[in-house]
Amino acid sequence: MAKLSAINKNNKRIKLSNKLYKKRRMLKKVIMDKKISFEDRFKAQQKLAQLPRNSAKVRVRNRCQITGRPHGVYRKLKISRIALRQLGLEGKIPGMVKSSW
Repeated sequence: MAKLSAINKNNKRIKLSNKLYKKRRMLKKVIMDKKISFEDRFKAQQKLAQLPRNSAKVRVRNRCQITGRPHGVYRKLKISRIALRQLGLEGKIPGMVKSSW
């Protein structure tokens, strides 16, 4: 089990990034548009810099929904490899059986 503070910090980042996603996207669109004047693009860049760092999507860490483990997480299932194996052994995942040869 991961530290509860790390899990809470990541959840806070997720909420903040979802909240400010549209604003960040709009400002980045203005910054990248070469047809807009340099002054307007610079102002947009300053506004983007004023937003909290944790509102950036890249600062969100993929963590296991069950254990909070940050490594070895399957994106599609949002579960770590260890939790996936445990659920498979318990028979809670349909169609998944332990491999043996």
